[in-house]
Amino acid sequence: MEWINDVSGGVDVRIRAVPRAAKNKIQGLYNNALKVRLTSAPVDGKANQALIRVLSKSLAVPKSRIRLLQGETNHNKLIRIDGLSKENVMAKLEIK
Repeated sequence: MEWINDVSGGVDVRIRAVPRAAKNKIQGLYNNALKVRLTSAPVDGKANQALIRVLSKSLAVPKSRIRLLQGETNHNKLIRIDGLSKENVMAKLEIK
């Protein structure tokens, strides 16, 4: 599976989350996933909430259109973003 795939109504994105980073930042591709650095610690879902905020801001979509499908307590996650295509996401994140 690629790091991003079109699905009905949106896209699924594989994420490699790195909590306790110096700043929130989408770093780029790493081992077939989108690497995202988060300042939050992985406690009580705070890192997952931060991940959704970072993606929402970077992709200019409401947080309500971003859902965590897999990896609630893992560094490797699968996120569904409704209303965007693979091309939209790649263009907004400037990934080729």
